Amino acid sequence: MNSRQAVLGRIRAALADVPAGELPSDVPVPRTYRRSHTEPGEDTVALFAERAADYRATVTLTTSTGLPEAIAAALTRRGATRIALPGGFPIELLPPGEWEWHPEPLDVAALDGLDGAITLAAAGIAVTGTIVLDAGPGQGRRALSLVPDYHLCIVRAEQIATDVPDALARLDPRNPLTFISGPSATSDIELERVEGVHGPRTLHVIVVTEEAPEAS
Repeated sequence: MNSRQAVLGRIRAALADVPAGELPSDVPVPRTYRRSHTEPGEDTVALFAERAADYRATVTLTTSTGLPEAIAAALTRRGATRIALPGGFPIELLPPGEWEWHPEPLDVAALDGLDGAITLAAAGIAVTGTIVLDAGPGQGRRALSLVPDYHLCIVRAEQIATDVPDALARLDPRNPLTFISGPSATSDIELERVEGVHGPRTLHVIVVTEEAPEAS
């Protein structure tokens, strides 16, 4: 008997008393674990901004009306003019000016030759400072958040979940989910941090609120 046969044999033995017609959904699974590490009433937007900055992302807070101006300021700060634009991105959010918006589809070589990419987000996670993309409208392929050296991502305050279980409950697991916590980084054998190995070296997150944000 090889290892595969041994494992499958144990599974069959463990399931021997399960009725043939029973489905996983027929048996409730207790979910008594703690679902959030935030305190009741805690400001999830402020916590998200703090944790995202801890991961060396740049975070800007703005309002819906100020979003185009915030995008322009972020791109100007970066010196980025040639930007990849995913399908379904709301054109009305883009600032006027001498920006070159390069709509998808783009091959890898074209993406690599641009200054960066701009996307929306599917969700944010306050406790971990994470943004989540699910390839929906305005988010595009995973390549947009991996190939260009600069990623400008827009997340709305109401999209920010307190913790991972809350975020997962809002997302469709059938979609290709990408979790991003800060710019791409790794450490070598001497624990020297190296950024940009597996993705962009710079992540800028714009959080859109409906109230005037505090200065950051």
